[in-house]
Amino acid sequence: MLVLGADGPGEEPAPYFFLSYAHTPKNHPKDKDPNVWVERFYRDLCAHVMQLTSLPAGVPAGFLDQQMQPGEGWQERLSQALASCRVFVPLYSPRYFRSEQCGREWFVFSTRAAHHQARSNGASGSGGIVPALWVPIPPTELPQPAERLQFNHAAFGDDYADEGFYGLIKLRYLRDQYERAVYRLAKRIVSVAEETCIAEGDPHQDYGGMPSAFGPPGPARAMEISILACSWSDLPAGRGRECYGPSPRDWNPYHPTTARPLADHAVDVVRNLDYRVRVGEFEAEAERLLAPGPPHSPGLLILDRWALDDPHRRELMRRLGAADRPWISVMVPWNREDPESGVREDELRTATEEALAARLEDGGGYRSPSGGVPTLEAFSKELPGAVKAAGKYYTAHAPTFPPEGPSERVPRVLPSGIGYGAGLPASTTGDAGQALGNADKEERL
Repeated sequence: MLVLGADGPGEEPAPYFFLSYAHTPKNHPKDKDPNVWVERFYRDLCAHVMQLTSLPAGVPAGFLDQQMQPGEGWQERLSQALASCRVFVPLYSPRYFRSEQCGREWFVFSTRAAHHQARSNGASGSGGIVPALWVPIPPTELPQPAERLQFNHAAFGDDYADEGFYGLIKLRYLRDQYERAVYRLAKRIVSVAEETCIAEGDPHQDYGGMPSAFGPPGPARAMEISILACSWSDLPAGRGRECYGPSPRDWNPYHPTTARPLADHAVDVVRNLDYRVRVGEFEAEAERLLAPGPPHSPGLLILDRWALDDPHRRELMRRLGAADRPWISVMVPWNREDPESGVREDELRTATEEALAARLEDGGGYRSPSGGVPTLEAFSKELPGAVKAAGKYYTAHAPTFPPEGPSERVPRVLPSGIGYGAGLPASTTGDAGQALGNADKEERL
């Protein structure tokens, strides 16, 4: 565990903030490191944070990957810093949102913030993220995770909003504006750290296996999340009310560990994968989702096994299993810490297996392992894979829209090269190749 002021064996002091930035490559090997300006900005920011806080000696104000030593396990260090820092500071630039490394850092921290929110049922707010402009980015180019922050950069000064920190640090006449903007950013970092107090994450998570929070360039992708669960009005015999609410969307299978409905937590995580999310109740929208034809968007069904006590819902799951709908991934939470889970586990597991048997076949679509997803942490780790599978199957089955007008002839690979004609017979390929070779020789002579 990383703790502030830790000095025990194997422990590292936790940084106050994590500076995430995209490396700028050199134009020529003899050029100076273009990232030196980021390091200078980082040092100035650390100095202000130290003055504004009571951090003890030896505790770093921030984390920057340039501080890591050669041969050091960089994935382990990044994972530890992201699991323990109090604030995440993404440094926006045109390269930032095209960097998979930066997207992975954003996803790891934002998922940690989502877990904290699920446990505490706190307001979403900034989630411990304080963005900064290295180079201004048009709002239309921001991915969903960044667009939702709605941060007012002009609060740090008009020159900062127009030029970013890179412009302020490079232009001498803007030196005062640079100092002012860095100081205001430091104050904002300290304020957010004191307001949020995000619980530590897992420092040993598989950082290299984490997805990026940034999708491909262009319009945000869509994802439809459907919930099939009980509500207070239709609980089966022997099932308590603690994990439920007035509607299926209130279902919280990991109660009392978490304080939020699972649908809300799933929305937070999927949005951090750069998707626009729509949430609905599967039972109410089953006819649309199961209707024949190509998909309108990838989907995710979150299934409460207790809901299968109802014959109508069991039939809906059988229809989903029998239909060719692999673009709807299925996740099945099952909290074994729930004292009521063991009573009917075998029966409800069998009902689930029978309804979704087709999902075990290749191309049948994603589904959770038969034992179910036991914890919120396990659910969050499995969710990106389910979303990725739904997107893959959607791409394979979605309708295509070729351009209007007459089609052009498609070039073919011929024995004598690439062209539109019939080409030479295969038996003359060697002669044609020899003729071309002789012609080439004559031209060189």
